[in-house]
Amino acid sequence: MRDALKTPPELAPDTLRITPLGGLGDVGRNSATFEINGQLLMIDCGVLFPDENHPGVDLILPGLHLLAGRLDDIVALVLTHGHEDHIGAVPYLLRRRPDIPILGSKLTLALVREKLKEHRIRNTDLREVAEGDKTSIGEFALEFLAVNHSIPDALAVHVTTKAGNLLHTGDFKLDQLPLDGRLTDLRGFARVGEQGLDLFMVDSTNAETPGFTTLEKDIQPAMERVFAHAKGKLIVACFASHVHRVQQVMDEAVRRGRKVVYVGRSMVRNMTIASQLGYLRVPGNTLIALDDIDKYPDDKVVIISTGSQGEPLSALSRIANHEHPIITAGEGDTVLLASSLIPGNENSVYRVINGLTKNGVKVVHKANALVHVSGHASAGELLYCYNILKPRNVMPVHGEVRHLVANAELAIATGVPRENTIVVQDGAVVDLRKHHAKVVGRLECGYIFVDGSTVDAVGDSQLDDRRILGEEGFISAIAVVNLHSSEVVEGPIITARGFVDGEGIFDEIADEVFAALRSALAEGADDTHQLQQVMRRRIGRWVSRRYRARPMIVPVVLAT
Repeated sequence: MRDALKTPPELAPDTLRITPLGGLGDVGRNSATFEINGQLLMIDCGVLFPDENHPGVDLILPGLHLLAGRLDDIVALVLTHGHEDHIGAVPYLLRRRPDIPILGSKLTLALVREKLKEHRIRNTDLREVAEGDKTSIGEFALEFLAVNHSIPDALAVHVTTKAGNLLHTGDFKLDQLPLDGRLTDLRGFARVGEQGLDLFMVDSTNAETPGFTTLEKDIQPAMERVFAHAKGKLIVACFASHVHRVQQVMDEAVRRGRKVVYVGRSMVRNMTIASQLGYLRVPGNTLIALDDIDKYPDDKVVIISTGSQGEPLSALSRIANHEHPIITAGEGDTVLLASSLIPGNENSVYRVINGLTKNGVKVVHKANALVHVSGHASAGELLYCYNILKPRNVMPVHGEVRHLVANAELAIATGVPRENTIVVQDGAVVDLRKHHAKVVGRLECGYIFVDGSTVDAVGDSQLDDRRILGEEGFISAIAVVNLHSSEVVEGPIITARGFVDGEGIFDEIADEVFAALRSALAEGADDTHQLQQVMRRRIGRWVSRRYRARPMIVPVVLAT
């Protein structure tokens, strides 16, 4: 699966080259490039959210470094839908070239437009498309097909080139009774299959889950029970982009005579956009401002909040930690987590659940009630699509390795030859020519970290340092030496932070370090870096022997 790096051959004329920049191996930073005859098309440009292995990191971008020197060759960026893992890196791409044409649905572009305002990126080329639309850009003919997902206005894209054609689903499922009535266009899928589909790039997230994904409408009874039993404050946490879920909460709140308040900047922004564009129906006299919440009894308010993934700075985490300036939650209150767990977020989510429970809050979540359903197709739906499309080649996308492999096995079960199922990870180079797809190389496609306002200034070594600081602590040692007389003038002075504390714990090792420095000087050492390494090695061996620990050790030698 993890092949060695291999430089791909020069791209032959009328051959389509596909390179995933993210999303194959992670649930996030989805992006891929498609190249033919010197022109590049991109599909999606999302972010991955960091976990505890990425201390201090805000976002992780796809492999945009692979586009260095090729930005002018990009004819368009197609966005399948408005989730952060598909649009979150758009500003970082447009910083490099602001006039790249961006194609997406009305809601998707509205969310992108607000994101670009935050990044102060202007003079962009946003082109709205809808299901059924067809357009050509350079070497690429594009057709857009409706798919349903956990955000409105999602699209699949059918790409036709001189080398052949492909269908990229984006994120999708086959909900047959969607809340907004917008079905996945299976008739369009069938038409594409009848024409002959060379490559099917298909969502893998739920490929391990048997059967069909539960219908969105089926969570309504559980939600009604939560409302019926909530005697105090009710807080519903969900994804800030899940318009359908917010609509269900909104409708139930109206039926129960509760006012609704949004909490969390992204929730306020996204639901305002959805309402303005007609994707969210907000009955009059329902919404109230956060500052007015104290004017209403607890049992007459529903708070729709961000933080369903346990994000440390989210509204729900702050409520759980008694850090929110306005909202509190305690005995008699209810929190409904109306979302699924994104892989990697389990610890953060359970930390919030435990914190709320400790405060006396009743927490209802997917593990104890049917309060959320996935936005991705399960195995039964994927089998259905394979049988409709009969693709010649399959390249599973969007998922961890286990999801990609499971998806490939489904394709094989429906008759796709095993050699035509391409299970690869980010950076793989796949060429499509004369109805056949094959892996021809692999490029380095590592993470690009966003840390505050800096991009790619943090690397693996810096993250290792941060992890050591957070887990093992820090020891500093300072000594002053006279290189001319080969004497230790002062020190060493050894201090620590985040390590074992106690008076005199470093006395023993200080004497050893002093002796080691004197010995090194006597043997002719006349370089402060060399002396610092003497200190580092001596302290490191002592710490390992005495405490079985590996703190960061920073030695400083000053010469007079």
